[in-house]
Amino acid sequence: MTTTQAAAAPWQERIFTLLKEAGVRQVAYVPDAGHAHVIRRVQADPDMRGIVLTTEEEGVALAAGAWLGGERAVLLMQSSGVGNCVNMLSLLQSGDFPFVTLVTMRGEYAEFNPWQCPMGRATQGALELMGLAVHRASTAEEVEDVVGAALDAAFRGGQRVAVLLSQRLIGRKQWVAK
Repeated sequence: MTTTQAAAAPWQERIFTLLKEAGVRQVAYVPDAGHAHVIRRVQADPDMRGIVLTTEEEGVALAAGAWLGGERAVLLMQSSGVGNCVNMLSLLQSGDFPFVTLVTMRGEYAEFNPWQCPMGRATQGALELMGLAVHRASTAEEVEDVVGAALDAAFRGGQRVAVLLSQRLIGRKQWVAK
């Protein structure tokens, strides 16, 4: 098991606020410690719906369906889940759907699990090959601008965008034996 930050960092709360301000009503996710604060805030908000997924590619379809139904959705996932989505991401381009995913990175800074490294290295390239614009937030100071720009690009400009939240930003994970 890994340890995570006990208290939310201000940038995590700002992500939630940006989602609200952008009119996001559905937030799809596979549980992830890096997104835990936003997930808890979404679950507690009566105007938003948090939808837990069994696998990340379901979130791509959910976001497309939300758009067809007149709502905005965002997919939260970890970099290891990007590989699960590659085929489904073709739906976004074929249907010309706007799309935003916030991806917490693994396999980068101080990674303890070597299994995470290959997909961590491939995440940006895989997303770009599937037609997504990819932006990165590596510091807390960058998060608001980068996430806000992604939401505008998608929901005002009709683009498909991924924001990579660096492992250094998320915080160093450590293996803890019980």
